[in-house]
Amino acid sequence: MTSAAFSPAGSDNWLEARRDPETGIESLRAHFSGHAYDPHDHDDMLVGYTEQGVQRFRCRRSLHTSVPGRAILIEPGALHDGHAPEAGGFTYAMLYLPQTWVERATRRLNVPGLQRVDAAFAHTLVDDSGLVDAIRQAFLAIYGNEGRLARDQTLDRLVRRLGGHLGDMPMTDSMAMSATIARVRDFLHDHMDGNIGLDELANIAGIDRFRLTRLFQQAFGTSPHAYLVRLRLRAARRLLANGRTPAEVAAEVGFADQSHLGRWFRRAYRMTPAAYRRMCTNVPD
Repeated sequence: MTSAAFSPAGSDNWLEARRDPETGIESLRAHFSGHAYDPHDHDDMLVGYTEQGVQRFRCRRSLHTSVPGRAILIEPGALHDGHAPEAGGFTYAMLYLPQTWVERATRRLNVPGLQRVDAAFAHTLVDDSGLVDAIRQAFLAIYGNEGRLARDQTLDRLVRRLGGHLGDMPMTDSMAMSATIARVRDFLHDHMDGNIGLDELANIAGIDRFRLTRLFQQAFGTSPHAYLVRLRLRAARRLLANGRTPAEVAAEVGFADQSHLGRWFRRAYRMTPAAYRRMCTNVPD
């Protein structure tokens, strides 16, 4: 079990994350007052709960307010942020379930629905005490390093509970977008590491810059630049987890340098790239 502790800006804020090397599941417990996270997304499925206080965040283009007793369910790729709307802040716990692990677990347990690549939850916040307890027990087993048997049993129970909270996939970006905007999206994916300009994207789309930006915002809920940063950050997490150095990662995914990567990484995940790498690999800087 590898871990990383980090104190984001502000004396009241703290974050501690741990990663189970066998499953790749990350467990994170944190406390924030005021602003917590800039908009970002993950390759993983996120399941968690608020321990204390009021936790507010945008997800699926809606504003959600979580309090103790509610489960938080976020599918891979869903853009979300976070802040504390009340004095005293909030404390929360979250599990990051890799899609490959979810696919294996649901196939083994024969849980329909979760095996789909486009699996989505019916609701982002769920008032289900049994589900909250299942998340808590799985979180404690991994975060507390209680051993493989406790981990396996609690995770099996969690996956079965999650299967009951699936819904129809909401209108996704790919469904809602035009072929024009799809070309721009695909170009960003294919040239993530390049120094891309808005005129270049407008030429690919065959429309002017203003209309491109407006249509892209409608399709994805974010600007082309913010979308590109999200792509780079998700790729950076994967590379750092595999032991690549922050300097190597910055160059490979398209950030100007290591400090540029660090600024965006901290805004999205509230830890440094080096701290995340240590947590995943236990390799010193």
